This record gives sequence, C-alpha cells and structure tokens, in this order.
Amino acid sequence: MTQRVELATVMDRLAVDGLITDYAVAVDDGDWEAYRGLFTADGRADYRSAGGVEGDAGQISAWLAENLRVFSMRQHLIVNRRITFGQWDHDTGDTARVQADYVNPMRMAPDGEASAPDFVCGGRYAFGLLRTDEGWRLREVVVQEKWRRLPAAEPRP
Repeated sequence: MTQRVELATVMDRLAVDGLITDYAVAVDDGDWEAYRGLFTADGRADYRSAGGVEGDAGQISAWLAENLRVFSMRQHLIVNRRITFGQWDHDTGDTARVQADYVNPMRMAPDGEASAPDFVCGGRYAFGLLRTDEGWRLREVVVQEKWRRLPAAEPRP
C-alpha cells in the first residue's frame, strides 16, 4: 500500500467516524434537519428491534421527534466502531460498513430537573455508508437493541 493510499484510507476513516458521531449528536440534540442531512436521498433506517419503525430518513426523523419528546436528556454513546470499506458489490472503496455498539442513557424527568438517567438501553448499530459528492452519507441504519433497563416501579404503600 502506498503512502498516498494509506493517507486516503485514514482520511476516510476519520470522515466515517465523524459521520457516526454526527448521527449520535443529531439524535441526542433532536436536530432532525441535521439527522435527515446525514442520509443519502434513498437512505433508510430500521428501529424495529427497539420498538420503532422502519422507513426513509424523513419518516424516521418524524417518528424519533415524536417518541423521544418524553426524554429530557438523551446521550448516545457509540463505541467499538468497526469500519470496513468497499464491501458492497466488490466496489473500489465508495461504500463502507460500520458495526458499532451503543449505550443510551435517557432521563424522563422534566427539563431542568437534575436526576440520574432512568431509562437505559444498549445494543448494536449496523451502518451502511456511501461516498457522495457531499462526502460520506448514511444509506442504511439498522438498530439491534440487545437490552434495556426501565425505571424501577414505585413501591406500593
């Protein structure tokens, strides 16, 4: 591998990593315009394993906006990112796949009320990316929720 190819690979890895971080920040901040902008025109997401829906970025952002309103705090921690390039149709590097684990603590308390997260879930993302004229974009997001911890039930008097 030449130094030029190695440098290009490092630059692509940084750009892909940045896109995944932008995804987490857009969801946590409820920035649905930014969320939609991370996807290709035909990009889709599947949140069914977490009790959600599957659809295009517009449908998913609308569903997320409605359903995440109950959480005054969201913090996606996306870790253990495994990035591979050119895995679709044996292309020359204009696609990428990312497998990454997540932990997602959220708080249902009203805004401004300081308390620990009372809903936490975790699992794995599978991201499919495409290099576009605007840079790397999400073509596919599949959430595989593996566990969740719900608020403890209030003791009965």
